[in-house]
Amino acid sequence: MAEREFMEYDVVIVGGGPAGLGAAIRLKQLAAERGNDVSVCVLEKGSELGAHILSGAVMDPRAITELIPDWQAQGAPLNTPVTEDRFMFLSETGAKRTPDRWLPDCFRNHGNYIVSLGNVVRWLGQQAEALGVEIYPGFAAAEILYDEHGAVRGVATGDMGIGRDGQPTDHHQQGMELHGKYTFFAEGARGHLGKELIARFELDEGRDPQSYGIGLKELWEIDPKHHVPGLVMHTAGWPLDRSTYGGSFLYHLENNQVAVGFVVGLAYRNPYLSPYEEFQRYKTHPEIRRFLEGGKRIAYGARAITAGGIQALPKLVFPGGALIGCDAGFLNASRIKGSHAAIKSGMLAAEAAYDAVTAERTHDELDAYPKAFRESWLHEELFRARNFKPAMSKGLVTGTLLVGIDQVVFKGNPPWTLHVKHRDHESLLPASQCKPIEYPKPDGMLTFDRLSSVFISNTNHEENQPIHLTLKDIEAPVGVNLATYAGPEQRYCPAGVYEFVKTDEGADRLQINAQNCVHCKTCDIKDPTQNIRWVVPEGGGGPNYPNM
Repeated sequence: MAEREFMEYDVVIVGGGPAGLGAAIRLKQLAAERGNDVSVCVLEKGSELGAHILSGAVMDPRAITELIPDWQAQGAPLNTPVTEDRFMFLSETGAKRTPDRWLPDCFRNHGNYIVSLGNVVRWLGQQAEALGVEIYPGFAAAEILYDEHGAVRGVATGDMGIGRDGQPTDHHQQGMELHGKYTFFAEGARGHLGKELIARFELDEGRDPQSYGIGLKELWEIDPKHHVPGLVMHTAGWPLDRSTYGGSFLYHLENNQVAVGFVVGLAYRNPYLSPYEEFQRYKTHPEIRRFLEGGKRIAYGARAITAGGIQALPKLVFPGGALIGCDAGFLNASRIKGSHAAIKSGMLAAEAAYDAVTAERTHDELDAYPKAFRESWLHEELFRARNFKPAMSKGLVTGTLLVGIDQVVFKGNPPWTLHVKHRDHESLLPASQCKPIEYPKPDGMLTFDRLSSVFISNTNHEENQPIHLTLKDIEAPVGVNLATYAGPEQRYCPAGVYEFVKTDEGADRLQINAQNCVHCKTCDIKDPTQNIRWVVPEGGGGPNYPNM
């Protein structure tokens, strides 16, 4: 095979989300302020910036204000300030609202904004390009490059035009290498390269296992008489049972639009549970359907979120690079917010890298980054939230009581720290120990099937390419997952990628509909035998979210 072409930069950034773009902007700002030139490039696997961005989202403007103080004058799309918070505990037909005076600070959103994070990212991309950052959308980083000492020296993009059989087609284009003095990984939750780095450098040694949730979201245009601009509403309880961690959000944006979403912790135990179906069922609750009835669903998506908190943060640096944003796990689960943390982590890493590059260092560990994090407001915020996820993993009633004591009585500073001891995939019980869940059929007006949802996610992949959902053992899906766990992959996937079908001989086999994949990473996390490995497809594939 011919030697790959390469380009050299001071800093290579994998992922064009808030963390990656926050880092790129800060590097260029420092260079401009101090009269230096630092070369920065950003690789983004989506077809454009924002194409793969999915978040609620209520955004704390603290970090973006530090990064770009005049963001309002510059036209940042933070258009809807929060006007009201509501938190409700749902039963099947009823709802009890928590009095405002009892709400912990983490559920108070005064001063925050309801946003489309995809649109915020597009705007950040414009700011980055104006500063001279080179951004390459549609190019997926597929491989980490190491030097002779084992340090990260960059990444390589995947080949284009490889057929389903693994052989080059007539449209084959070889990938390119991007070499950096330092490489930042900002792929979002369960980044496939971040996962490799954590294992290779043992970055999670001594940390709690990372915890994840799956977040499902729809964007609706609703009847103006039901629209309350700036309303932020969260719920817990129904339709999930009391032992399953999860909850919902309903955010009223501008233009009569409402973002409605549902999060299920991936440590759930019943293999018959379907996060997608729970989300659809949730919308039928009287308190939710009254906002949506008569409206129109205009977008759908799903994405895993890192929710383990500060106890699960891996070591942030390794020779030649750093983890930033949700690739490390900076989301504050108690506030249901991560974009401000992602931007701040990118800024802190950028400042460390700038000092290293201008001191003519290369491929060493950026120790100044974790040190700056420990001294930052972000560390203080995440430390106050440290017990939220471990507490809520104990069930709705016990968890709510513990969080109330932690956040209301002790203001997030109790004299104890709770821990999670097991990985999410270890929690699944055999199907024989669980009760099947009967979900109602979709009505096509309020509730919908998976395939119609995938359709409005604008998901597409080049069909003649190797399947990017790889199996370590092709026998395990039928021999273990179907036999023991009733085939949970056909339920935990929110896009209908996995289904068990019969062969002509009547045997079961797993069919992988990779074309449907919305890149949520749930299968890579929840598969009980960790047999499914998600790798990047060709760049530009996957969802194309317009404003999620």
